[in-house]
Amino acid sequence: MFNKKELCKFLVEAKKSTYASGDATKEIKEENKSKTLIFEKGDFKYHDNYFGGEPYGGREVVFFQNQAVYMMVYYGYVNEKINDFKDVYKVLRGALLLIPEENPYRGPKEYIDGDYIYANNFIGEVDNFSGEEIITYKGEEIYRAKYIGGFIDKKK
Repeated sequence: MFNKKELCKFLVEAKKSTYASGDATKEIKEENKSKTLIFEKGDFKYHDNYFGGEPYGGREVVFFQNQAVYMMVYYGYVNEKINDFKDVYKVLRGALLLIPEENPYRGPKEYIDGDYIYANNFIGEVDNFSGEEIITYKGEEIYRAKYIGGFIDKKK
């Protein structure tokens, strides 16, 4: 069996090594037009499967010894006034690279990159949590995403 601390440490490494890294070569293009990112280490395996570009939605699942033990679902979008998403997602990836081990859901509580401010508000712990992240540019909201997750299949 695993403990929360092990899972949190694994989630940080998995997330930093997949979407946050910006390495599109790791993406598996699925038949249903979604994309999947996979990271494995020891007894743990991480799957991040998402649809879209803009807006987007997806789910992360962590397996321990081939048994699903953790899941997070998410949905996000860029303000419709924004035509060029590159800078928004660059800021998002910068925030996601700073994922805190004690709350490994998305990015830190706050991340500032020039005139961009990333804010992440959440409640709960890794076994049961929810949150929302927002990016503003010069005080105007340009991005928002919601997420929820926790442990799954604890009772057999």
